[in-house]
Amino acid sequence: MKRKTWFMFAAGVALLALLLAWALAPRPVEVELAPVTRGLFETTIDEDGKTRLADRYVVSAPLAGRLERITLKEGDVVAADAPLAHLLPVLPAMLDERSLREVQARVASAQDNVARAGVRIARAQVALEQVRNDARRNAQLAQQGFIAPARLESDRLAVVAAEREVESAAAERRMATHDLEQARAALGVVRQGAAGAGQARFTVRAPVAGQVLRVLQASEATVALGTPLLELGDTGQLEVVAELLTTDALAARPGSRVLIERWGGPGTLEGRVRSVEPAAFTKVSALGVEEQRVRVVIDLISPRAQWQALGDAYRVSVRIVTLSEENAVQVPVSAVFPLPAGAAASGAAAPAEAASHAVFVVDAGRARQVPVQLGGRNGSMAWIRSGLQPGSQVIVYPPAAVREGVRVRARKV
Repeated sequence: MKRKTWFMFAAGVALLALLLAWALAPRPVEVELAPVTRGLFETTIDEDGKTRLADRYVVSAPLAGRLERITLKEGDVVAADAPLAHLLPVLPAMLDERSLREVQARVASAQDNVARAGVRIARAQVALEQVRNDARRNAQLAQQGFIAPARLESDRLAVVAAEREVESAAAERRMATHDLEQARAALGVVRQGAAGAGQARFTVRAPVAGQVLRVLQASEATVALGTPLLELGDTGQLEVVAELLTTDALAARPGSRVLIERWGGPGTLEGRVRSVEPAAFTKVSALGVEEQRVRVVIDLISPRAQWQALGDAYRVSVRIVTLSEENAVQVPVSAVFPLPAGAAASGAAAPAEAASHAVFVVDAGRARQVPVQLGGRNGSMAWIRSGLQPGSQVIVYPPAAVREGVRVRARKV
């Protein structure tokens, strides 16, 4: 009995020691894991914007007279040279030198506008020819493998933008020509007013095809020379304007790809940055902070059938792509953390520029700190230039207990 008692006592002590060792042994830290993937990585500037007409035309009275009531309403479609309003001369006024010179100056100004529009057309055609030449040259280089095939899509969009610029210049010349015709007709009415030949009704015609945006003078009234009557515009020539912070606008270069979202219709529209205005302005934010902002003009590239319901001054959201990398190695941005200064300097495998960031990689159930070279980050993902390979598992939001060599296990969802 005595030997058996000692045996049971020794077994109990051994079991107690084992339980104590098990209780004091470090437990694997539960962590959240995410795979290292490869795919398209983009950084964007997100901002609200609004649509506006590329060209807006205010039709004014080419001469003083009595305006008949305008029957057109907002949204009515008018063709080029269609009648918009009718003017009847008032009681014949004395034809003085001042009135005659005012109308003659209007004719001269309209002639200059026609000449300027012709110069703009020539400049736009030269730009279009240059873009087409660049596209043909890049197509040959792409076939020989000197440039990436993705460059051809940018060249195609540049050709489309240049063609639209030519169309806009042609529309401007047509408008200037109509203004010249109306100014000449007004000059004829003024010259004939004293002889009583000006009693015929004068018709104000549309300078371009489009829609009536606003009727500024609907009722019958006596109007003076230059009184605004209607506002016209072609809603098929829309552009988007976004007000960016000046620090962000430096990255929004002309030609940058733009994604237009939350515009009221299905899907996402494609756009392209046309220009960044050279002058900024001060705007007070909702929090009362003064901000320096600048307007960025964006062309719509998607087919018009997708956005034909859009109108002038509609609110949209734009995402301007500032960086795009194909086949980029990516991890969740929450997996990347900065390293203390000089912490990775001792790692021979890490390049000098990669010493500022690192991730924890799971290797055989243990956490391994790996310095990485960070190429960029957006709201959800980080682009890793070097240091990781697709297929590895990294720790997302690493807790304070995770260190080099610590055993870890995936948290059960």
